Amino acid sequence: MTPNRAFLENLKLSRQITEGYLSDLTDADLFIRPVAGMNHIAWQLGHLIAAEHGMASAVGVAAPELPVGFADAHSDATSKSDDRSRFCSKAQYVDLLNRVRAAVETHLEKVPPDQFDQPAPESMRAYAATVGAVYALLAAHELMHAGQWVAVRRALGRAPLF
Repeated sequence: MTPNRAFLENLKLSRQITEGYLSDLTDADLFIRPVAGMNHIAWQLGHLIAAEHGMASAVGVAAPELPVGFADAHSDATSKSDDRSRFCSKAQYVDLLNRVRAAVETHLEKVPPDQFDQPAPESMRAYAATVGAVYALLAAHELMHAGQWVAVRRALGRAPLF
């Protein structure tokens, strides 16, 4: 298996889990905070999209443009907001999530394997030293957030999926 294929498989697995956890949640469910101080899913989805867009663009992915102000609307400063008018619908988040990921996967299929050992952009090296580490982080970051959504699902009485 090539490194490209391994990164793609990890990205697909993390997306499969994300899709499963979101599949039966409503727009309103995205705003549940089952634990004090926990970020709601709507904010987390926007954060994931903005982070993936930024990291992917930094390593050469031609990611689709995000709506104007999208990253700012999902910054640390907005993580405590429960004003639903400031966030997107589940369908809008899923569409953006999938469009950004499609660009990542298309690009990743063509990355020469020796490029994965190249240093990541300077601004990212504290948490991803190489280009390969950036691709690994994309899948891990998504899984970390998706794991938090289990608390919302259980609070709603949903059965475990995985």
